[in-house]
Amino acid sequence: MELQDVIRLRRMVRRFTPEPVSPESLDRILANAVRGPSAGFSQGQAFLVLTGADLAAFWAVAGEAVSPTAQTAPLVIVPMSSKRVYLDRYALPDKGWTDRDERRWPVPFWHIDTGMAALLILLTVVDEGLGAVYFGIVPEAVAGFRARFGIPDDHEPIGAIAIGHDAEDGKRDLRARRRPLADLVHYGKW
Repeated sequence: MELQDVIRLRRMVRRFTPEPVSPESLDRILANAVRGPSAGFSQGQAFLVLTGADLAAFWAVAGEAVSPTAQTAPLVIVPMSSKRVYLDRYALPDKGWTDRDERRWPVPFWHIDTGMAALLILLTVVDEGLGAVYFGIVPEAVAGFRARFGIPDDHEPIGAIAIGHDAEDGKRDLRARRRPLADLVHYGKW
């Protein structure tokens, strides 16, 4: 599929068939996820892949923010960022920030880079002919999620992505709600 088609077709899918995602598709999704930008090539992302019985446990602790129909997905990937990995990387001699001071960072690149990895997952899903929905794990659920799946304290879930074969009857037409490009893009000044 051409990139422009992937971008045009990308949308959030909230209902899935019971058909599993093939191992080949999952491998490609994950291989593409790690190809995103990474400040200093820190590679501070990690991905928890959940299928089968693990899904029921996930939905029990972290499913509050997503509709029950999305919980029919046969696959969930939870992208996580690790600030520690970035601070460690930038404390190395070639970067020279040995004090590990977070104030040196204009924005939290550990989250931004992980968000870009999540977008690569969403785009690859479309290219694989699948559907996905990205959603947040509410703050109150993070401790239970960490405990249930053994997530290290230095890894922060930035959300989750439910993936599967699209079972939605009709495609939502959001064109009328899409803000005009002229309202979003500013050339030279605001």
